[in-house]
Amino acid sequence: MNLEDEISLPLKEHIIGLVPASHGGLVRKASQEYGIEESEIIDMSASLNPYGSPFDHPEFGLDLSSLFEASKPGMYHYPDNRYLLFKEAAARFLGEGIDAENIIPGNGSCETIRLVAECVLGKGDTVGIPQPTFDEYEQQCRVMGANIRYFEHEGLMDISDEALQDIRILFVCNPNNPTGKLLSRDEVLGLAARCEANSTLLFVDEAFIELADPSQSVADVAATNDHIFVLRSLTKNFAIPGIRLGFGVASGKMAAALNTARLSWNLGSTPDVVGTALLDMEGGCNSRYLVESRNLIEKERLHLVERLSGIYGFKPLPSTVNYVLVDISELLIDSVELTERLASHGILVRDCSSFYLLDKDYIRIAVRTRAETDRLIHTIGDVLTESGKDYAEEKLKETIECAASGEPASRSTCQYYPCHFQCQDCTFCFCPFYPCEDPRTGGKWIDSTTGSKVWSCEGCTVIHKNEVVQDVLKVLMRDIDTEDKLKVAWEKVVVPYL
Repeated sequence: MNLEDEISLPLKEHIIGLVPASHGGLVRKASQEYGIEESEIIDMSASLNPYGSPFDHPEFGLDLSSLFEASKPGMYHYPDNRYLLFKEAAARFLGEGIDAENIIPGNGSCETIRLVAECVLGKGDTVGIPQPTFDEYEQQCRVMGANIRYFEHEGLMDISDEALQDIRILFVCNPNNPTGKLLSRDEVLGLAARCEANSTLLFVDEAFIELADPSQSVADVAATNDHIFVLRSLTKNFAIPGIRLGFGVASGKMAAALNTARLSWNLGSTPDVVGTALLDMEGGCNSRYLVESRNLIEKERLHLVERLSGIYGFKPLPSTVNYVLVDISELLIDSVELTERLASHGILVRDCSSFYLLDKDYIRIAVRTRAETDRLIHTIGDVLTESGKDYAEEKLKETIECAASGEPASRSTCQYYPCHFQCQDCTFCFCPFYPCEDPRTGGKWIDSTTGSKVWSCEGCTVIHKNEVVQDVLKVLMRDIDTEDKLKVAWEKVVVPYL
């Protein structure tokens, strides 16, 4: 679509150019691009409960087929837009202090975010969004024509009263996505008191709190406070992203208005029945299913962090929930390239370059089962080996071009100098023969932190000897294929030296 077409569209100007959500197509896209069966792809970009849904565990007494059958009669007439049973189940799920009149049913988190934005914001209003965080807050508010003011999430508690006075809604994701940081209940309530004093609505997204620590929720306070809105999600907790389900919690007065304004019949018969059954599990937020889920997440998150921490260039950040943000700024490849390379091996992780402030230095990895984590770690090893070879090939081309132009290729300013010995020649910072697999060089096979064997050059100094470097360069500058050049250089120069 060209600019003239955009100008002619009968849409509000601020709608044009918004970027749509795309996650649902990632598995299919990876399958089509790389020829991998969808069933073989491990999606660690979606932060779902790794325990699986309750329907995967017969011991919890929920049968999905029976629920589908129970919802079948509802297909033939309009739902009761009040969703009384769903609201009552949600209130019981949250516990004391919450009534059905405080519940606003939602067709997933995004619809509820849009509903609040529609009912609170006018064009030109300002919303506050601590960054980095879930990008749907900004998306839905921009649809309403709102202005966005960013704050750093780490400094959220220090936000000034002057700033709050200019903000209609302050969004707080708790635990935060993608960092996994959980604010305490006292911290959130302190912020809520200041928001109320400045007539700002505090929107607290607790979509992941059941998988972290539900005791830190402020849903009970939202039930009696007109300046707090709490969002909850069934999608993440119960691992059912295909059935869009969630709900909001607000004061009776606010909930009544939002229930009137929300799209009529926003839950179909099947989500209504399935959601009610899930929320009615004995124990609510502390049902045996959710307790076991939290225990599994804590155990497998520790394993994931431990494995990642052993890989050079991977720095997992502290998390309280079922995903881990990883700093990869020290890698030779960025988040975009890393996620694409992993996808080509059937592993999907979240590229965080779309998150404000994170650039291309971070990925987010969902906590999964032990076997899936181990496959991820092994695949990272394969990917880093591949990318290292590709990078070395690129540097080799640069070195040859440099030498051919008459510029000095040899240098002692390499960031790794001296990596082996004084007076070394760093023309080839990355060995063009890697992995030679020849122990005569001083190299050897070692166990890598990813669980596989890798060829280590730590004991090799051959390619840094000035006389070897110059003779290798002469061969590599010949007008033949690079692969043939390398074979000739190895046989004619390196082998005699060994």
